[in-house]
Amino acid sequence: MRDNEFDLPPKATPEVLADWNDLAERVCCELARAGLPARRAGLEGGALERSGADVHVDRIREGGVYVDWRTNAELRTAAIELFEKGIDYADPPPVVRHHRDIHKIMQGALLGILASAGFQVEKPDPHAHGSAVYVKGLRP
Repeated sequence: MRDNEFDLPPKATPEVLADWNDLAERVCCELARAGLPARRAGLEGGALERSGADVHVDRIREGGVYVDWRTNAELRTAAIELFEKGIDYADPPPVVRHHRDIHKIMQGALLGILASAGFQVEKPDPHAHGSAVYVKGLRP
């Protein structure tokens, strides 16, 4: 029996990862200065259960720094449970619509706050990154 071989995307170099980690820390600081709860996703224990901005580094070569908004666990769970049961996408239940709308609104807010703080930001591909914000770097 032969082991499966996977074509994993190449990872960014250690130097690039160091730059992205520095950028992610700056993003967290600026969001905190704006009054938003922000943390490095995956680096703080239990952080995935808290609401607020999750700042993470995607380690693949084409990766970078992304910011995702997490709603309160109660709203998130209610929306996910309904979604898993199956919904009419053209007319979703109010809690699912509210959850979706919060993510869209917060994406716009995060884009505006980070751009105002001097970051180069953009909306990434929604199919790959949902309502996250892509932080390309600091403005020159």
